[in-house]
Amino acid sequence: MTKSPKVGKGVSFPFQVSVACWIDLLGYGGMISEAGFNPLHPKAKDAIKRIRKFHKTIADHSTRHFPTLVMNDGAVAYRDLSMRSRSVSHDFLSRALRLFQTIKDEEASQGYPGARLVLACGFRMRGRGAGLRASRQHTESVIQRLQNGEIDANQAVHEAASMQPRFDIVPQLQANFAFTKAYVAESSGSDGGLPGANFYVDLALFGDIRPPWLELGPNIDWECPRLHLKATFAKIEAVANVTHPAGGPQEISDGLAVAQLLSGDPDVLRALRTAVKS
Repeated sequence: MTKSPKVGKGVSFPFQVSVACWIDLLGYGGMISEAGFNPLHPKAKDAIKRIRKFHKTIADHSTRHFPTLVMNDGAVAYRDLSMRSRSVSHDFLSRALRLFQTIKDEEASQGYPGARLVLACGFRMRGRGAGLRASRQHTESVIQRLQNGEIDANQAVHEAASMQPRFDIVPQLQANFAFTKAYVAESSGSDGGLPGANFYVDLALFGDIRPPWLELGPNIDWECPRLHLKATFAKIEAVANVTHPAGGPQEISDGLAVAQLLSGDPDVLRALRTAVKS
């Protein structure tokens, strides 16, 4: 394994190294299409019950360190990797595995086809939160008018509770190429070499070592020529119940090691610092 150079504290780069997983309910489109996409149709009852359970499970597994965004019958979880610690990489993988297993068990208990999850690594551009500034300005306006005595507390609470953004955005998912890769790869399904209700992991997360605590299937050389995207995935068959060191297992990479692999540049830190100065 390539030894990662040290990263100084407080270093801010215009890019982050991120990890994202996209999970999609298999066969849901067929279920709701049988009802003509009409929620009042008798055949829509099971489809609606299924997707609501899916949403609740995603919500139950969502935390500060495993934020999610649900989009109908699919959902994404995402996080920036640490440039100094492997523990963040391992924590995200562990949380994704628990989410997948829960959904797998719930789907099987109802006789549904399950879900496919693809976890991928990639770069993310920072500074994409422009759309949130309008919401912050509205909030600051409410606070300022309350302080000036222009509105009372009841009016302030009413305005805050009824505030509806005209523009919504998740900054961490904008120009997030880990999310792009995970979504496109999952969508390719069997045609892309990723069939069935399985958990597929981007092997860039492990560098050149296959972790002994994961039982992985054969390498899957995946590619989307239209978008010039490539990755090597493997299906996670099983996970060993072992105790790992506090800093994370040696066989998983921190953000810097992932960046080196993705960029093909062992001195990627220098390139990042140059980008900061330019």
